[in-house]
Amino acid sequence: MRKTLFLDRDGVINHDPGDYTMSVEEFVLLPTTIQALKSAADKGYQIIVITNQGGIAKGLYDHAEVHRMHAKLQAACREAGCEITHFYYSPHHPDFSKSLTRKPNALLMERAIARYQVDTAQSIMIGDKLRDIQCAAAVGVKGIQIPTNDDLITYVSALN
Repeated sequence: MRKTLFLDRDGVINHDPGDYTMSVEEFVLLPTTIQALKSAADKGYQIIVITNQGGIAKGLYDHAEVHRMHAKLQAACREAGCEITHFYYSPHHPDFSKSLTRKPNALLMERAIARYQVDTAQSIMIGDKLRDIQCAAAVGVKGIQIPTNDDLITYVSALN
C-alpha cells in the first residue's frame, strides 16, 4: 500500500483564470507547483491528479488538448526528477450529462485506489473546491481545501 498525494488540477497545479483552461498555451503552472511535486515525491508520495474537465462536454476544448496539457506538466515534473503516476479526468458537465466520474462523486478516486494500491489512511487530497474535499471524504482520504491559485508548496511542506 502506498501513500498518495491526490491533487485537483485547475487552481491547484496551474493558474485557474476563473472559467476554463482551454489550451496548452493557457496552461500556466503556478510558481511553486514543480517544487511542491518534487517535495511530495521525495517524501514517498505517489502523485495522482483527479480533475473535472467539463469544458469538453461544453465543446470548449477536446480530449487531445487535455492530454497536451498533462504532457506539458509531466515533462516539467520529469525534468525536476519526479513524476505524476496518473491523470484521471472527467469530461462530463451536469448541464449535458450525469456521471459518477465527476467530483464530488468518487469513482475516479476509487479507480486510482484500486489500480495503484493506495493507502487511504496515509493519503491526502488537495483541492480548491469543496467538491474536491467531498470526493476525498467519500473514500476515506483526508482533504485539504486551499484558496484557488495559492502556493501549493506551503501545503506539501507540511506533509509527512
